[in-house]
Parts: sequence; structure tokens; C-alpha cells
Amino acid sequence: MRVFKFGGASVKDAEGVKNLTAIVRQTTDELVVVISAMGKTTNALERIVETIGQGDKRGVESQWKQLLAYHEQIADELGVKVQEVVADDVLGAVLAHRNAKDAVYDDLYDTIVSVGELMSTAIVAAYLNKEGIPAQLWNMPQLLITDGSFREAVVNMQASAQQMQHAWHDPYRPRVVVAQGFIGGTQTGHRTTLGREGSDYTAALVANFLDAESVTIWKDVPGILNADPRLEQNTVLIPELNYFEAVELAYSGAQVIHPKTIRPLENKRIPLYVKPFLQPDAAGTIIKSEPTEPVSVPVYIWRKEQVLITMRAKDFSFVLEDSLSHIFDVIGRCRLKVSLIQSSAVTISVCVDNSRNLMKAIRLLGERYAVTYNEHLSLLTIRGTTPELIEQQRQGRTILLSQLTRRTAKFVIAES
Repeated sequence: MRVFKFGGASVKDAEGVKNLTAIVRQTTDELVVVISAMGKTTNALERIVETIGQGDKRGVESQWKQLLAYHEQIADELGVKVQEVVADDVLGAVLAHRNAKDAVYDDLYDTIVSVGELMSTAIVAAYLNKEGIPAQLWNMPQLLITDGSFREAVVNMQASAQQMQHAWHDPYRPRVVVAQGFIGGTQTGHRTTLGREGSDYTAALVANFLDAESVTIWKDVPGILNADPRLEQNTVLIPELNYFEAVELAYSGAQVIHPKTIRPLENKRIPLYVKPFLQPDAAGTIIKSEPTEPVSVPVYIWRKEQVLITMRAKDFSFVLEDSLSHIFDVIGRCRLKVSLIQSSAVTISVCVDNSRNLMKAIRLLGERYAVTYNEHLSLLTIRGTTPELIEQQRQGRTILLSQLTRRTAKFVIAES
């Protein structure tokens, strides 16, 4: 069996769902098809969560109606009834929280945002069945068991494996299973999410639990490129990567795969293919334990909306020796994602993604340290760098911090 994962861009409209169906039809293998929310649905649901927090009942209802109309249009074009494929509690899940000004934000977030995957998978499964491809719809909040760390839940590997293997060995299961990416559920019945872009991680977990032959992530790019084509010219396809290189790229900010995706695959040596959904016969990129070709071109990775935080001990004590554990305890509790660390005798600087908990973290750190910070920065990581490339990137830019190792250069850059 194999695992296919389709992102939001690949199912953003009826034509995308038809294309997915054609790809599924091309193989006779048993498949688990992991699907993200359609198009920009997750962003729209995040705006609904914010509107709920503002107590704007009319705004919540208006935004939800627009989102439901978007899905209804896709369902109509596919010839399936959205009323039949969208769970009865979807609208209720939104409207029941419209007065929840004092609700726990992260719990509320997961309850609402997880609706996107429930709708997309229901529509896709209905269309596959309509087109003569028998497909079973899995409810991942009942199969992918997590703790209650809302917005970035931790998967209970043993419980999830047992649940999923039991579902997979159902004697009435058809060849194709459709499953939601990104979402899971607690043992007490609360829906959770695995972090933005977590559908890749879901696909890897499914492959691990069910001993899949391979995972294929279908994207709107030819495969893994050496740079984002929206930011760099003359990009080059990287045909092969090993697991270590893929983790390094993902952690540095490459948007093609989720950082947590690789470990479940590496543990069982399951290869990962990244292929273009509009050209399913193209080679794409393969990630495996031992590539035949090393990466021979420099790789450029940009992370936008970064914040550089510098902490100095108020009494000039050695920060690195006395305070490192405290600093990272605060960072962990505030769920900041660290992309770079640099220290001196009396200061520590960290570059983190901007988030809603940023100011809380700065306030807590300010209780013990003198804290300065800069917002609206970019982090450029170059893997496979050379002195010439380093000098080229420095020109005409305001660089607040740089970090050089044997093969990698990192620059924190003030956005112009």
C-alpha cells in the first residue's frame, strides 16, 4: 500500500478534485489519501476564530456563509450534495462558540480550524465514490490520538497505531481510504491540530503505522527546488535528498515539507516522493536513506516575519552558564519557534517566528534580563555556500546578525 497526500492548492476547486481522482485511478495499489483543507480555507477559519474572539456574531455568521458557499460551489460542480457530505456538527461547531469571548483560545482554534479538513475529505470521498472508485472516509480525530496540547498536539504513537491498524484491517474496507491531514483528537473527544502544514506529518505517521511502501506528496511545484521560485530566479530541481538533508531544509524553513515529516519515515526507511500534481508522470524529488546523487547546488531558504530577541544579564553574569535553561523554558511555554541561536559572554540572541505569544515571552524574559528585539526581519539560510555567495548576499542589505559554519550561512536581514 502507498500513501498519497494532497495539499490545499491541489483541491482548491472542482478541477483539482477531478485531477486527484485521475491520479488515484492510475494506480491499482491500496491507498490512503491524506487531504488538506481546500484552497485557503484554513486561513478563512483562522479569521473566524479571531472574529469570535471579538464577539462579532454577525461577522462570524457572514464569514461562515461565504466559506460554506465556496464548498457548496465545488460540490455542485462535482455533482455531489454538500448537505450529504458535510457533518451535521460543522455549522454548530462554529456558531456554538460565537459568544465564547472567554474561551481558551487554543482549544477554540482547534475546534473551528479542523472543520476545513472535515469538509474537504467528505467532498473528495463522495466524488471518488460517484466516479466508481469505492472509497472509505476515515475520521482522523478518532484514529490519530493526541494529547491536549492544542494547536500543536503531540501524537500518542502506540494508541494511534492500534486504532489505525484496526481500521485498516476492516474486512469491508475498499482499496482507497480518504483521511484528513493536520487534525487528530484526544481520548476525551476533543479535536486537535498538529501545527500549520501538518498534513505532511499525518501522511508520514499513517505510512509508519501501516508499513507503507512509500509516501507521495503532490504539490504545485516540480519537486524540491534549490530556492523558492517566487523569490529567486533560475531555480534547479533537486532530484534526490537523504533524510538528514531533508530535515535540515525543513527546519531551516523550506515550505515543501513539514519539519516533523521525516522521522516517522526514516524510522522504517520509507521513501518520500515530492511530485507535481499537474504532471503526475514527472520524476519529482525522492527523499530516502542513501541517494545516488549528492546535492550539487547551493540551496536558498527564506523565513519571513522573523523577530530577533537579544537578552543581556542585568548584573553581567554569564548568561550562557546560568540562564540558558530559564530562557528556553520561557520560549517553550510560549511556543516560540526558534530558527537561530547565538551567544556571547553576556548575551544570548534568538531568532524566532512572530506569533501571538511573542510579547508575552518578551515580558517574561524582561523580568530577569535586559531585552531588546527587532521585528519584521527575514532569515536567509544558504546550504552549500561559498565565500563568493556570502559576499554576494551581503551587498545592499542591512544584516543584523550572521552565522557561518562549514557549509551553511545564515543571515538575519532587515526587510526593506
